[in-house]
Amino acid sequence: MVVPPDLLPPQKLTRLWEDGQLSRQEYQAAMAIHAKLIIEEMVEARDNPVVAYLEHLLNQHAADKLKKRYGETILREVLLALAELPGFPMAMYLWNAGHWHVPLHCFLRSRKEPVFRIRDLRIAGPAVVVRIEHGSRNPRQVIREEVTLRRNRIGELVVEARLQS
Repeated sequence: MVVPPDLLPPQKLTRLWEDGQLSRQEYQAAMAIHAKLIIEEMVEARDNPVVAYLEHLLNQHAADKLKKRYGETILREVLLALAELPGFPMAMYLWNAGHWHVPLHCFLRSRKEPVFRIRDLRIAGPAVVVRIEHGSRNPRQVIREEVTLRRNRIGELVVEARLQS
């Protein structure tokens, strides 16, 4: 199943429903699409367990390196802020990064399309600059972005600038 371009991430759908901007039926229909996408990935993993296991190992290794270098708390905050980027396709995979019972490696996608990699993270006081890659597996077609995040009045990281390279 291809992700519909107008499908919002679950956290945004929930906000719209709670604000009364979506009916219960619209909310349930959109969440059903998300459920189908997750089930499709599970079926792919079952059908090709070796590839799924290798992807798991790569993601776990990348997550361990990132945790050691930056700490899990800041990584989860960055992922949550990225999930709020308007029109960011990877928000579908990052929306629940604040749920600590979900391992950090679950949010990284080393080789499985759409890929999502954190290449670098720089923390400078209240600002965080993160370099990411997402989209295609092909190095020539992957989207590289540098996103600057800054803490707002209540201490949450929010997007300040987004540059595509």
